[in-house]
Amino acid sequence: MSSGESNDAQREGERQEQAAEEQKEQAKEHQRLAAVTVFETIRREGDEELDRPVMALWWSGVAAGLALSTSVLAEAILYRALAGNPAREAIAALGYALGFVIVILSRLQLFTENTLSVVLPVLAKPSRNHLWRSARLWAVVFVANLVGTFATALISLKLGTTSPENTAAMLEVSRKVLEQTGWTGLIHAIPAGFFVASIVWMLPSSKGFEIFTITAFAWLIAAGGFSHVVVGSAEVFLLAIHGELGLWAGLITILLPALVGNVIGGTGLFAFLAYGQAGPEQE
Repeated sequence: MSSGESNDAQREGERQEQAAEEQKEQAKEHQRLAAVTVFETIRREGDEELDRPVMALWWSGVAAGLALSTSVLAEAILYRALAGNPAREAIAALGYALGFVIVILSRLQLFTENTLSVVLPVLAKPSRNHLWRSARLWAVVFVANLVGTFATALISLKLGTTSPENTAAMLEVSRKVLEQTGWTGLIHAIPAGFFVASIVWMLPSSKGFEIFTITAFAWLIAAGGFSHVVVGSAEVFLLAIHGELGLWAGLITILLPALVGNVIGGTGLFAFLAYGQAGPEQE
């Protein structure tokens, strides 16, 4: 074989190898992430969150409360604009999703997200240290979220940051929370906690489609009449500051059941199911 033919054969072999590598890369791009890969991704993110300083968690949680209050405003604007439309509530529920899009894509600390992400490290490697850090994060983030929603409600009503028409619509959509009390509120909060945990679980596999994933599940929470404790707190605070609801009554009869239900749905159901299908493969 001449040197020219040898070089041609070598180049052809290199082209075939390159084509094979490109095909492998394309296959990886279109391949769904394995459950164990998703589990490990979220577990590592949870470990990072557990290591964050308290003040960083606090201010991120306050920012999340402020941002999630956008859900009430956006839903109210659509609700007012669609007066008389038979699909009014279903369409207005899209506005409810806006706050979740802001909070999750901005990587702010939302309590119901943490019912999954910071629980997986505890399930993977149970220890007193993990339990303590998880409890600390939950407490700090939850209170910070409520401070953020309370501040937004106070500013909205006392400073008039939006039009009177929008404020009236915000109060109108917030009155739906009055139906979510006691046992009813707890039961309706379980699916909401499960859906938020579903968002967290699906995000690693939703590259490029994160907004759609978040919007779909957040819309389902609103359209289905389920209870989310942080958005619910924004609604409770609006009604309390407006004088339509006692603050203590709202905390005990509405927010506490929603809190318990969200934790059951996010941790008691989704986190344990996620660990059940992927956790043993980590061992």
